[in-house]
Amino acid sequence: MRRDFRKIVDKIRSLANELERSIRIMEVCGTHTEAIAKSGLRQAMPANVELVSGPGCPVCVTSQKDIDAIVALALNGVPIACYGDVLSVPGTVMSLAGAKSKGAQVFTVYSVEDALKICKKNTNLVFFGIGFETTAPMTASAVKRGLKIYSAHKLFPPAMIALTQNPRIRIDGFINPGHVSTIIGLSPYKKIRKPQVITGFMPEDVLAAVYMLLLQIKNGESKIENEYSRLVRPSGNVIAQNLLDEVFLKKDGEWRGFGKIPDSGLELKPKYKTQDAKVIFRSILEKVKSKTSNKGCVCDQVIVSCKKPSECKLFGKICTPENPRGACMVSREGACNVEYRFSSNV
Repeated sequence: MRRDFRKIVDKIRSLANELERSIRIMEVCGTHTEAIAKSGLRQAMPANVELVSGPGCPVCVTSQKDIDAIVALALNGVPIACYGDVLSVPGTVMSLAGAKSKGAQVFTVYSVEDALKICKKNTNLVFFGIGFETTAPMTASAVKRGLKIYSAHKLFPPAMIALTQNPRIRIDGFINPGHVSTIIGLSPYKKIRKPQVITGFMPEDVLAAVYMLLLQIKNGESKIENEYSRLVRPSGNVIAQNLLDEVFLKKDGEWRGFGKIPDSGLELKPKYKTQDAKVIFRSILEKVKSKTSNKGCVCDQVIVSCKKPSECKLFGKICTPENPRGACMVSREGACNVEYRFSSNV
């Protein structure tokens, strides 16, 4: 297919017209969420094709329990290093930014390399590891070099399976994450019985994925296709996969919007227990009490596409990127943040 914007849109409209029913396609990558909104692709879709956002923002799906745990460590004198976009995620008591304002040692880093440098002067430093298969290998590498971590890392395909098993959520096809797929390749997606296309982040990439998904739906197929073959290999990044296997164990993972998902969490192997904050500071963490979400915030429903950001009573009023009440407004990859920045209705 030639990468011409107008031609692809015309092909999508023609194919959608043949289907004669409503189609719901979910993108599950925060970068896709932003790319779709920025380029106005939702408005370019036929009336019967809806693009919805799923749990592709790693900050957004980090559970309230994990936020509360890392805040508790900070308030108890443990130096914490974290990525900047997690700093303002509200916890039950406060955010990491709130803990920092009360004197806690909270360091904002751009990479695990920054955390390793800080660790030389703060030997008790704990890195708050969040994110999917894209960032987890970098954390694993830092663990091998002595960094202590609190792991909230997650594996993405189990969340997609959980979405397909939820009777409240209708999904006809997935636009699969490009970055994650460069690491894991194609095989992990084969368990998911839905049409899927891995794609890049240019508007033409996303449109090509939509067309390929509609073609699968028309033909009654449910398979994984790779539109992003210029970067994603079928086998993925084997070196990164081996690094994850060496350092982490798969455990049930706690996700905002889902609860526990089997085999979706990455925890340090026992041989790294002296670097595992969950082991080292067990006595502190056992006292942490969490609630599921902030009052009035529907982030947990936005994450799984049961609600749109605009359907939240807080959205754009008391919840903004400058004053986020929920995780989906904190990160630039969050559905609420993206909607706020690119919607003409705010």
